Amino acid sequence: MITAMRDLSGQYPRYGYRRIHIFLGRQGHQMSPDRAYRIWRQAGLQVPRKRPRKRVAGSRPRPLPVTGRNQVWAYDFVFDACANGQQLKCLTIVDEYTRESLAIDVAGSIRSGRVIEVLTKLVSEHGAPQHLRSDNGPEFVSKAVLKWLVASNINTAHIDPGKPWQNGLDESFNGKFRDECLSLEWFRNRTEAKIVIETWRRHYNEVRPHSSHGYLTPAAFKTIEFETKRSSTTHCGANP
Repeated sequence: MITAMRDLSGQYPRYGYRRIHIFLGRQGHQMSPDRAYRIWRQAGLQVPRKRPRKRVAGSRPRPLPVTGRNQVWAYDFVFDACANGQQLKCLTIVDEYTRESLAIDVAGSIRSGRVIEVLTKLVSEHGAPQHLRSDNGPEFVSKAVLKWLVASNINTAHIDPGKPWQNGLDESFNGKFRDECLSLEWFRNRTEAKIVIETWRRHYNEVRPHSSHGYLTPAAFKTIEFETKRSSTTHCGANP
């Protein structure tokens, strides 16, 4: 059991005992979370500490309530660099309800035209969201983007300047993206970065347990939600 736990910890160095416990269960090692914690401590395992972030005092407005998929998508940028000096600009887009990473577009430069291209593709695949949450960056408030949003009947939910916590879910996702992917990987060039980042995005959606969903993956949560609503609709529409 300790060997399996150490192997998983080595494979996922940023995961604590709770997520490792889920992976052990998938391998057939069934146990309670308390026992997993005792074995974790016995093996001397721990997640490396991150440097604490400086918190900004101030009021935090209540976020737009989300009760279903495609109600609010949040998007933002994350920056990094390759070993050859190429810069990386990553557009991350997340469904706030399912926590699904809808896309991570990777390029050297992403302007409003490319943002529209990525959003158009996602809308064709998933349907249009009711709101898009973002900061007031030039790529998100350009005339072209705003014109596309109006034509697509999508509302905006811009956060206040200097208050990233108002886009908390995407900020949280971006933190995981950096902690579990960008900080652990060494990209030789931009092409390699695109492949590795897309692989991580799929892992995040389909393999990584998510605590807010009872340690289901976003993909599993989305499937269960869909089946539940379809069953409810079928039941309500059945003849008495």
